[in-house]
This record gives sequence, structure tokens and C-alpha cells, in this order.
Amino acid sequence: MQVYVELAVLENFCMDFTLLYAAKVVSKNRAGYLRTGVGAALGAAVAVVVPLMDFGAVWAVIIKIVSGLAICLCAGRFGGVKQYLKYAGWFTAFTAFLGGALIAVFSLAGLEYAGGTGYLLSSVPIGIPLFCALLLILGARRLALKFTKHEKNAVVCRIYAGQSSAEIGGFFDSGNKVYHAGQPVSVIPEAVAAKLTDESRIKDGVKIHTVAGSKVMKVFTADRIEIDFGGRVREIKAVKVGISPNAISRAVLHCDLLE
Repeated sequence: MQVYVELAVLENFCMDFTLLYAAKVVSKNRAGYLRTGVGAALGAAVAVVVPLMDFGAVWAVIIKIVSGLAICLCAGRFGGVKQYLKYAGWFTAFTAFLGGALIAVFSLAGLEYAGGTGYLLSSVPIGIPLFCALLLILGARRLALKFTKHEKNAVVCRIYAGQSSAEIGGFFDSGNKVYHAGQPVSVIPEAVAAKLTDESRIKDGVKIHTVAGSKVMKVFTADRIEIDFGGRVREIKAVKVGISPNAISRAVLHCDLLE
């Protein structure tokens, strides 16, 4: 089997980017595409160089595990060890699942591949079409958000915190990129927040950037939020809610709540 270095680098970059993005989505990590790309590039370099060295099967597997942990460290943004372990765990699980699935497909189809060194080399660039499918999904998601942006007023939120509750109109905003402790933050007016909580219960804050400059937005955890889409109600528990430092009239919901 002949493997071209350029194709192997591209193949492994596409494969690692897809796996890292999948881990990012499931673990709700707030890393951007650039960080994911850096991690994928590191993974591609290791995956191409290590099989060329005569480390032996055991050392190759050890290097594979260590490099996987390093890739996750580069690709994600973490507020603590727990978030890192969650991200790395999902990446490892997706990698193992996909590797096993590919070996099964190659064996059934009679396709040529090489393994046994901690890496899987094949004559079929599976990662490239997977990466293209990921780009298609991301593009479709952005397009869907763009078309649903005109349906903002149809959403009604009912927020519950302790014995208190409040109802307010809201909308999902793709421009809301606020996270706290790795979780998406939806923003509500100060007047609504006053009905749900008080200063003694607000222990957290997150820095946000506005036209007027940087501000610290107070954040609390609501027991649950019910989102009414006009007949269909979705309930989400333990939601991070920010109290807007600026005057707003509706709730600005984070798009990741729908994932």
C-alpha cells in the first residue's frame, strides 16, 4: 500500500477536526474554530510522523494516548480540570468508536489498511468526506439560524428559580457568545431577574464586551426554563442566566440551549 504524505496530512487533519468538533459540541466547550484547527493540525503532524519512526507497537500506542491528551488541551478552552476531562473523554470515545467502525467497514469491503501501531492508515481518505459533511452541517446550521431570526417574537420563556417564576418574550440570538463555567448563558432584563432572585443568591459574574466597553454581568442558575415555540414547549433544566447590565426588553437566549 502506498500512502502519500500530503494526502495523509490532509486526511488526518480533516479526521481530527471532525472528531474535535464533535467533542466540543457534546461537551459544550466554548473553543472557537481556530483552536480546533490548531489541535487538528497537531494531531495530523503526530499521526503522520509517528508511523514513520520505529517505536514499536507499545510505544506507538502510548504516544497516541499522550498526543491525544495534548491535542485536546490545545483545541479546547477550559475553566477547570473537570471540563478538560469531559472534553478529552468525549474525544477519546468518538475516536475509538470511529476507529472500530472503520476497521469493520474496511474488512467487510476488502479495502486495504494498516494498523497495529496505534494509528490506522488506509488507501481510502475517509476523513476528507467526513470533514466536508461537517462543513455542510455547519453551513446549514448558520442558514437555519438566519431564516429563523425573523421568528424572534414567537418565543415565550417561563423561568423558574426556587419558589419564584417569571414569564417574558425572548429570541435566540446567534450573536450571543456568552459562556460561564463552560455553559451557555442566556440574558434577561434586570427587572425580570429581580422577581427570580436577589443579590445574596448571585455568586458569579462574567465579563462581557459591549459598545460602551467591558462590563461584568451577574449570573445565576435558574432551576429550569420552559421555552414556548407557539404550541410546542421545551423544558431545559439548570440554565445559566445573566442579568443584562444594559436596558433590554426581552430575553436573549443562547443558541446552544437547543443542542
